[in-house]
Amino acid sequence: MFPKRLSVWIAASRPRTLTAAIVPVMVGLAIASRVRRIDWIVAIVTLAAALLIQIGTNLANDYYDFVKGADSHDRLGPQRVTQAGLVAPATVRNATFGVLGVAAILGLYLVSVGGWPILLVGVFSIICAIAYTAGPWPLAYHGLGEVFVFIFFGVVAVNGTVFLQTRQLDALALAASVPVSCLVTAILVVNNLRDIASDARSGKRTVAVRIGAEATKVEYFALVCTAFISLLMLSVMAGPRTLLALGALPLAVRDMTALRRREGAALNASLAGAARLHLVFGALLSLGLAA
Repeated sequence: MFPKRLSVWIAASRPRTLTAAIVPVMVGLAIASRVRRIDWIVAIVTLAAALLIQIGTNLANDYYDFVKGADSHDRLGPQRVTQAGLVAPATVRNATFGVLGVAAILGLYLVSVGGWPILLVGVFSIICAIAYTAGPWPLAYHGLGEVFVFIFFGVVAVNGTVFLQTRQLDALALAASVPVSCLVTAILVVNNLRDIASDARSGKRTVAVRIGAEATKVEYFALVCTAFISLLMLSVMAGPRTLLALGALPLAVRDMTALRRREGAALNASLAGAARLHLVFGALLSLGLAA
């Protein structure tokens, strides 16, 4: 019985999405290593807090999308445990706050390291993790999902990681966060492209619902292309080794080509491809940036 319940909670955490939390920390640590030796205790706590916020966000989405009617029997994406009746809604809600509570506890240690800037980052990250799909004005329901993901799972995560290690920020950290932000946002874009029909029926006004499928595909292409173009600026700032990330270009070309002809449930394969591209690009970029 326990293994079965554990597998349900692992599914609820949506492990395939967790690279969204891992990649920015990885890139941030690579940048920080150019300045000083990595404090691995701080690094591990940073990664753990980022993962918990990601899991908390996933659980919040699972619960609040069900409550608001965005998740129904015709859902095309991976199974949500609340919608499928595998876990009681109240239990998923309580787990959301429990996970984010543990993230906050870890955050207190990070605040002791980085001071008030990290306190602000932590507070806003946790608030937005809930407000993404909850509250009177949920971000995802008003077309602000991309903005939230771009800022918090890219710019803030990379620069926050660097700041915790070096106590400073610089232009390189900001520039390196741009492709990370673009590719993690691209994952959400594919997700919203797949769900246009069900989101429209439930009143979830994502950008994809507002602009339609073809324009959403253009949005995806623009984000992926921007990520690779930004490598030119990074190579000037940090040296030609950053161009290692061009090794992910064949994946990008394959994914963009496939996305053009896919629709509906077939976009689950594109969603997996977008997550894989984000991870491979981030790993190669980290290697190129590391001292």
